[in-house]
Amino acid sequence: MHYKTVYETAKAGPFEILGRTQRAISLILLAWLFCPIFVKADVITDLNDKARLRFNASPSGSIPLAYVHAAIYDAVNAIDGRFSVYAVKPSSVPPGSSKEAAAIAAAYTVMIARLPVQAGSLTTDYNSFLADIPDSPSKTNGIAIGVEVGNGILAFRANDGIDVVPPPYVFGSGPGAYQQILIFQPRVDPIFQVLATVRPFTLLSPSQFRADGPPSLTSQQWADDYNEVKSLGDKNSSTRTPAQTQLGIAYTENPIDYYTKIFRNVSAAYGLSLEENARFFAMLHLAYADALISVFDSKFHFNFWRPYTAIHAGDTDDNPFTDPDLNWAPLVVTPPHPEYPAAHGVASGSVAEILRSFFGTKKITISFTPVAPGYTAGLTTLESTDDMIKQVVKGRIYGGMHYRTSGVHGTLMGRKVAKWLTKHYFQPLDRKGGKGHDEENGKENWQKDGS
Repeated sequence: MHYKTVYETAKAGPFEILGRTQRAISLILLAWLFCPIFVKADVITDLNDKARLRFNASPSGSIPLAYVHAAIYDAVNAIDGRFSVYAVKPSSVPPGSSKEAAAIAAAYTVMIARLPVQAGSLTTDYNSFLADIPDSPSKTNGIAIGVEVGNGILAFRANDGIDVVPPPYVFGSGPGAYQQILIFQPRVDPIFQVLATVRPFTLLSPSQFRADGPPSLTSQQWADDYNEVKSLGDKNSSTRTPAQTQLGIAYTENPIDYYTKIFRNVSAAYGLSLEENARFFAMLHLAYADALISVFDSKFHFNFWRPYTAIHAGDTDDNPFTDPDLNWAPLVVTPPHPEYPAAHGVASGSVAEILRSFFGTKKITISFTPVAPGYTAGLTTLESTDDMIKQVVKGRIYGGMHYRTSGVHGTLMGRKVAKWLTKHYFQPLDRKGGKGHDEENGKENWQKDGS
């Protein structure tokens, strides 16, 4: 089977990715998350790993990680010139400027600014990266481009809301309302409140693709959702199989670790070039960040109750088919934020759609081994991006954290976010001298297009 890519569409010559993989086989994307050794690909994937390690301690680390990859993309693309500018065009791009030096300088300009208390160790890392590039005017020019673009991205994202302290959260009460679960949430407020109001990277607003809302508590859909998670998500379930238990546990890994490791190993499996990686990682991380902004807008808009609360109060929802169980507990710890829609669903939907768009096919075999306490099932293999989406919906049900409707609505939201990004950003430039889609049409015209 021939897999066309956006690079082939752009007639980019050396960017014909699948020409290097013979085009004739189903590509296996090896995301060996449990493997202690990562196959080094290039400076972009190494910078991604460095940034992940620096930012994953923060609950909102996906946002500055997107800053980093926006800066890397605009710096490398300024030299390469094949795709539209995301946000920052440097004032000068001397011919032959080093793309590697530009990427390094862009990434560390952002990281040092966002993590000033780590400036010393970050500067050491920065100098170590640059030491691998021989001194030359090319290196000097690349550094200048990277610093300018990095500072430009920081200015572009200034006052985007990520540093705002949200007001105290007021928990609801009664049927359907999100309520504090003391055994899982000793903290006062839910986490990730700030994400609900952060300015998106590509969307027009956090609510652009707001979810439709959870089912009515008196509906059959609610009864079906309730009873499914009550049966399959119970810590002591007699209906959940061992394989389903392992799937529920699998999706408890830190999402930043989980997804970024997959991204880097997908890149290695495809043998992407530095230029391709700059665009690939920017698309993935900006879609992922906007997906999270979108989902927390919806979560804190609907403030829907978690299964633990609902199942303990099943006799209060006016639905005759939702019997309560005061002894019910979920398989895994319930995250401390509202239930609807499922954040893992949104994230997986956005990632799956970017993979499908970037490589031009859903038929991508993804093999990985999750890293989570209690996970012993070993290698998981999915045959397509659709399978990836279906699995995360089921996994969060088996974990006892989400209802099916929440997972399905979440994956649809994630796909909408990613489709918007691929339509309006990172477009191939018109090789006849025209501009990319976003530069030619202008963001102001997108207000008329909600697709």
